[in-house]
Amino acid sequence: MQPTGDFHVHTNFCPHGSLDKMESYVKEAIENNLQYLSFTEHAPLPRNFIDPTPASDSAMKWEDVEDYIKEGNRLKEKYRDQISILIGFEVDFIEGYHQDTEEFLNQYGDQIDDAILSVHMLKAPDNTYVCIDYSTEEFERIISLFGSIEFVYETYYQTVKSAIKHDLGKHKPTRIGHLTLIEKFANLYPTNKTFDSEIDEILKLIKEKGYMLDLNTAGLYKTHCKSIYPNQSVIKKANQLSIPFVTGSDSHEAKTIARGFDQLPTDIMLSVPSKIYKS
Repeated sequence: MQPTGDFHVHTNFCPHGSLDKMESYVKEAIENNLQYLSFTEHAPLPRNFIDPTPASDSAMKWEDVEDYIKEGNRLKEKYRDQISILIGFEVDFIEGYHQDTEEFLNQYGDQIDDAILSVHMLKAPDNTYVCIDYSTEEFERIISLFGSIEFVYETYYQTVKSAIKHDLGKHKPTRIGHLTLIEKFANLYPTNKTFDSEIDEILKLIKEKGYMLDLNTAGLYKTHCKSIYPNQSVIKKANQLSIPFVTGSDSHEAKTIARGFDQLPTDIMLSVPSKIYKS
């Protein structure tokens, strides 16, 4: 089964992305003969949460949310005869900010078509927060802060598990983003531990919940990763559990729409976001 859509796409509303307009992503998706394009911009971080990245550029601004949804709806209508456009968010699960996240989802859940639940932020041993995928320099600082790379990985998978288990209300996303994102710098900062038991437990929870996995090609193009998120080993395990995958390029510029889709495994269960089924 071939991918029918790119369901993990960012926009010019992302501070760490490109200035490419949303319409340019749509045109690229049509050029790639996609049936679906899902805009999943980084939801604004909780208002009382301080972005830990050096550039404070992790997510869209609160004041841009309405314009983002409005533009998505405009494009839906304009291109309705050529492609199905979804508008949604990639929502950060942050330990200690569950209430804020649920309130955001309750506010906008009825206005969106799609959503991804991801972990980028970890709570460190000193109770500060860190962003795991910002840069090699920042990741090196994080390892030092945690005391070992193994503890960073353990905390990441524990946070993902918490994200899956935690009740975020009726609009909680049912797709888990880039499950092995923690491996973004794995070739530069390797770990000897496999974390098989942690991943097995997470996959079991995903199966029990009836959730899906983001099949994310961005890692293929990261200098120190060169792997799909999740990696091939996890893909195989998830496939054995019949966990559905949803394809995404994690594009932050129009020209990378559907990038790497030709390298995706062909013997897995591909799906589309659950809200499509409910419409």
